[in-house]
Amino acid sequence: MTDSINEATQGKRTRNAKRTQQTILVAARSVFAEQGLEGARLEDIAERAGVDKRLIYYYYASKEELFLCVLEEGYLELRQAERELDLEGQQPMDAIRRIIEFSWRFYNEHPDFMALVNNENLHRARYLATSARLPEFRSSLVDSLGRILEQGRVDGVFRGGVDPVQLYFTLVGLTYFYLANQHTLSTIHGRDLVTPKALNERLSHVTEVILGYLVR
Repeated sequence: MTDSINEATQGKRTRNAKRTQQTILVAARSVFAEQGLEGARLEDIAERAGVDKRLIYYYYASKEELFLCVLEEGYLELRQAERELDLEGQQPMDAIRRIIEFSWRFYNEHPDFMALVNNENLHRARYLATSARLPEFRSSLVDSLGRILEQGRVDGVFRGGVDPVQLYFTLVGLTYFYLANQHTLSTIHGRDLVTPKALNERLSHVTEVILGYLVR
């Protein structure tokens, strides 16, 4: 009986610890996205998470380690969403459209992740390079694109010789760049690029550009 009580108590502590860590990660993600690694303070993260700052040090050795954990969570979320894409049985052109729309939607809905990635690039991927989970961050969409491109070539729809890695970089670049720089682009060009109409026009343009390159 005592063993059962001890096990139940230990299980509750484990669940509470995981819940606390997740609360800290959510708070840290928003603070790092707003202020960057250099500007963020653990005091601000603790306040937003509703915990004592000492509790953050209990789980994370430093602000840099916490930043890396937040960045890792962001990449894992993206890769999980990619794996959930249902591309099986779709015609090549439809599959490409779906991937473009997915990339556009994900970055549009996760500006905090874009901010984290931009900040890590300022540090030349110094922290990401130390991650033990680095192999998990490679996109499964590259393999999917390879299969889709080959099927499109066999069907006589797509041109041959397209590198799926280069196509993935182009696809992400055309979606990510616009969304990550929408405010500066709007200011410089005197156009509101974040209205629903402007966003739809951009998605249509990106889709036309990529399919225009692929279609024979």
